[in-house]
Parts: sequence; structure tokens; C-alpha cells
Amino acid sequence: MKDTIGNRIKEIRQEAKLNQSEFGKLLNVSQDTVSLWENGKSLPLVEHVITIANTFNVSSDFILCIKDF
Repeated sequence: MKDTIGNRIKEIRQEAKLNQSEFGKLLNVSQDTVSLWENGKSLPLVEHVITIANTFNVSSDFILCIKDF
């Protein structure tokens, strides 16, 4: 499976054992928004990428598929 931003977000969410609704609440977005990200139909704003990186201790480069760690 090709790495995409959506796949990386889903991986981070699942590793944290959160459903889409719980994950969205941490970012102040809806479950629908998280679903759109994970399905590649929308991209997160920069502020959301930063929040995900800081909250889940991953790099923004990882989320954006620039690096594999």
C-alpha cells in the first residue's frame, strides 16, 4: 500500500487506539473531516498537521510522507 497523508493519519490514530470521532475531538474537527483525510478526499490544514505531530510525538515530515520516521 502506497503511503499517503491519509494513511499516515489513520496509522497514527489507530496506534493511539482512537476512533475517528475521538481523534477529531483532539483536533477540534468532526469525525467526517477525519474520514475525508483518511480517504484522501481532503487534506488537513497546516495547523492540524502541527497538532497531530505534537500530540502524537511524530514529525510533520512523517505525516506528510517526506520521511518514514
